[in-house]
Amino acid sequence: MWPLILQFLRSNATYITLPIAGIVGVIGYNIESLLSDKYTPYSGSIDDKRAERITDDERLKNATNVPKLVYQENVLGRNLSPSLQGKN
Repeated sequence: MWPLILQFLRSNATYITLPIAGIVGVIGYNIESLLSDKYTPYSGSIDDKRAERITDDERLKNATNVPKLVYQENVLGRNLSPSLQGKN
């Protein structure tokens, strides 16, 4: 009896796996919807953010006052080997 059942399953595997995969997918989708948080925080549009950056009066008054362009440290002295540290 088992060889007949296994032969039937082997010959019709493509027709059997699709419904099983569908059932597993539906169950997984429902479990994920129960466990996950579907809240997505609001983020303003890219056009609005760009308009705010362009119209910012403080930055437009003085173009040299940009925090990223301020010299902070010696770039070449960051990763000195121990043999070169004493020669500064």
